[in-house]
Amino acid sequence: MKDKAVFVLLAGGKSERMGFPKGLLVHNQTVWILEQLNRIANSTIKTVYIGLGHCYEDYFCVVPWFKDAQDRYITYNDLKIKVVINSTPENGSFSTLQAVLAQIPKKQAVLIQPIDVPLLNTAELENIIATSNAIVQPQFEGKNGHPIQLLPKFWNPLLKLDLMDETSRLDLQIKKKNPKHCSVIAVQDSSVVFNLNTPEDWENYTQSAEVTIR
Repeated sequence: MKDKAVFVLLAGGKSERMGFPKGLLVHNQTVWILEQLNRIANSTIKTVYIGLGHCYEDYFCVVPWFKDAQDRYITYNDLKIKVVINSTPENGSFSTLQAVLAQIPKKQAVLIQPIDVPLLNTAELENIIATSNAIVQPQFEGKNGHPIQLLPKFWNPLLKLDLMDETSRLDLQIKKKNPKHCSVIAVQDSSVVFNLNTPEDWENYTQSAEVTIR
């Protein structure tokens, strides 16, 4: 059966403020990018595309099967994983998004999430997946977050945008759309608006996660 949506996990940045590839930070006895995949596996999502760019060789050293996943789907925790390398990551995160979208079937809905945003809880993720509109975005206490679900009629044109154009950003392209094509889903999980950019952000998040578990 065709996936209702596939997941796009973007991890192509330099992680300059973190000082270390964010996806390779240790969390729950694994690395963060695998932790994110483990969380995705709890949902109805079956296929994940990972976008790498800067530091991709570091990812290959820590998770060797990522290298093989460039050429074919690799199964991990019942997910089909495909890895896409952005050859021009210096052009910014949108260039990594374009590189990944170019590999996805054009009639497929997608969910997009940066590596530095923790995946929200499964129940609220499923609410996003179940909502039909060109753009579906979670909102926590008035702030929009991730993952963002996009239908083909919205994301296909993103492939044609010129990276040199200052409006070639997902947030700006969403703002240009007619509001009737955008659905905002209120969620209780604050993870959707987190940005784990610095060691301090990471420490605060991991400490709060430990408290929640207890």
